[in-house]
Amino acid sequence: MRISPAPARPAGNLLILRCITAVMLLVALAPRAHPEALSSVASAEQLQLRIGALAEDSRVAGREVADPWFLARFYERRQFTPVWADRAKIDQLLEAVIVSERHGLEPEDYHLTILRELAAAMRSAPRPWLANELEILATDALVRLAFHLRFGKVNPGRIESTWNFSPDMGSVSPVDAIQSLLRADDLAAAVAGNAPDSAHYRALMGHLAAYREIAAQGGWPVIGLGDSLRLGMQSRRVPALRALLSITGDLEAAVYAEAPDVFDPVMEAAVKRFQERHGLDPDGVVGRQTLVELNVPVEARIDQLRINMERFRWIFRDLEPRFLLVNIARYRVLLVENQQVVWSTRAVVGRPYRQTPVFKARMTYLELNPTWTVPPTILREDLLPDIRRDPTVLQQRNMTVLDHQGRPVDPATIDWSTVTGQTFHHMIRQEPGPDNALGRVKFMFPNPYHVYMHDTPARSLFARAARGFSSGCIRLERPFELVEILLAGTQWNQAAIEQVLASGRTRVVNLPQPLTVLTLYGTAVPEAGRIHFARDVYQRDARLLQALDVPFEFSPPAGYQEALDSTD
Repeated sequence: MRISPAPARPAGNLLILRCITAVMLLVALAPRAHPEALSSVASAEQLQLRIGALAEDSRVAGREVADPWFLARFYERRQFTPVWADRAKIDQLLEAVIVSERHGLEPEDYHLTILRELAAAMRSAPRPWLANELEILATDALVRLAFHLRFGKVNPGRIESTWNFSPDMGSVSPVDAIQSLLRADDLAAAVAGNAPDSAHYRALMGHLAAYREIAAQGGWPVIGLGDSLRLGMQSRRVPALRALLSITGDLEAAVYAEAPDVFDPVMEAAVKRFQERHGLDPDGVVGRQTLVELNVPVEARIDQLRINMERFRWIFRDLEPRFLLVNIARYRVLLVENQQVVWSTRAVVGRPYRQTPVFKARMTYLELNPTWTVPPTILREDLLPDIRRDPTVLQQRNMTVLDHQGRPVDPATIDWSTVTGQTFHHMIRQEPGPDNALGRVKFMFPNPYHVYMHDTPARSLFARAARGFSSGCIRLERPFELVEILLAGTQWNQAAIEQVLASGRTRVVNLPQPLTVLTLYGTAVPEAGRIHFARDVYQRDARLLQALDVPFEFSPPAGYQEALDSTD
């Protein structure tokens, strides 16, 4: 398969302008044709020759086509009969391309301007070469848009180094998929059907439309710097704050304030709602962090919505009916069944310099009264320096030194002053107990990153709004609720669990059914009819936005080439 890189946008625009200019000159000089006949002067032979020429130059009307090999196989199946022979079909395609903006995509990635001009030219002055250019470019636009809605525009593996999700073509060939769309009575609706069939995704679409409307109305005011605003204060900044919170929907617009410059209880409640939606401590005070979030422009929030719609397209398709979802950016873990959140809890995730990775795994068992083998990074960067400062740390923390056969080693036989992470050839294990770093239970889903979910003795951290404190693992606020849910219907009722916990002995319990775990990163999430924004604590949004905004680049999903090659 020959995949040509997309041209730089300025050069592409210049080619489009030249093409449009030529088209309009032909339109002006040629006689008018029947408006419904767009390809009356095209032929299968001419189309076959034009598609064959794409092997040497994959540009059509100045635009790169995504995959010339796909076009060849697609039209071979049709014996090179044109697809876009009537005005209604082209109009439906243009509608689908325009609607792509509602999905946070860029209509020009799907040749919107040049398709309009070519269609207009064909209606006025049909020419064989114009028919061929319109035919091929329209099919290419359909392929691009359908694939982007189904799999996302950006290859997630280029953004997330630990990405191991693998949405693929399955048993459907790309040619069959596009033919199926073209048989639909409503092409625009059929194309839109490639987007995730998810209430959350549709909610993101609605919030994107709402925030674009806010932008069209001029956005919201900037709140000036000054002292923290709190209940009872009078300030010239309060009216602007009142206006902003009314625009964002956190303050009811109809609420009348007798003193607009006074920070009254209604304002305090509105600030708390805003803080809850933006991952802040809901104290009702406009301090430094709240002011930063208030002054994020609406355009940035629009980009945030677009970014997270792309993340949804990567993942939320063909999932099992039941899965466990970790939203790293929002410090939440959710159990989802049939697209409904049936349980959730607060979580502590990795620090920015020890990030929780994004990946997919299968939870197969849990451990009650777990031991904790100190991972290499924590051993090197945390524990060994602690031991050098105070050799009694091992005893204080109920830790045992082991050789690689699991036999205990006397810590007094080790010169801790000279040991480094590279020269330490033993393991250190923390025994079960109330101070064990994993608490009283851990949930195991084997993965290359040694990341799992667990209980924790550090309960106070869950009261904080920002909860990036771990070394990559996921600590749960209410782990035993999840234990009971996962072991429901088995012999492991609450009494049996409590008996094992009281014994202090480690016990492995296999789940009755494996459970998929998705650790994801979402900074805009719809919840209970409102949109919640999370701070980009790992600084991942900017790179994805840049990739989303660059010109189109074809990145086929897994199984694409095999499915295409198998096309009859």
